[in-house]
Amino acid sequence: MDIKAFDKILSDVIKAESGIKKVILVDRTGLTIAHVSKFSYYPVDIDGIGAIASAVYCASEEQGKNLDIGELNIVTSEFDNGKIFAASCGKGVLCVITDADVNIGMIRLVMKKASNQLKGVLDEFLAEKPVVPVSSGEASDEELKAALSELEKV
Repeated sequence: MDIKAFDKILSDVIKAESGIKKVILVDRTGLTIAHVSKFSYYPVDIDGIGAIASAVYCASEEQGKNLDIGELNIVTSEFDNGKIFAASCGKGVLCVITDADVNIGMIRLVMKKASNQLKGVLDEFLAEKPVVPVSSGEASDEELKAALSELEKV
């Protein structure tokens, strides 16, 4: 699995509407998996924004379950100078940050399409098992002496 698959989908999202400033993909714990941004003059803590968006989405999802009102589609936070949208994409959350006057219908459409694409890619990505080198047991005395010798050179 290549991380470029995430970047391609996120790039398509950010290009879909001129008002989109940032797109962040996080897992359900809030860890950033990938993100894309349009040029901006102010620094933004991408990891922090993604973590908060994931927490808000997951909290809203839990509210819906507790109230038995169905599946959560999208969370929208509207501010004076912009909007933040968050939607599920399987084991992750897609977060889109926009200008205030963005076309909300277009954002919903773009996010729905991207969420479906990301769900499959994310499931495959998270299903991969890390490769762990197989050790033949403990290091031999010769290997330990060689390693210690290398350390002493430093």
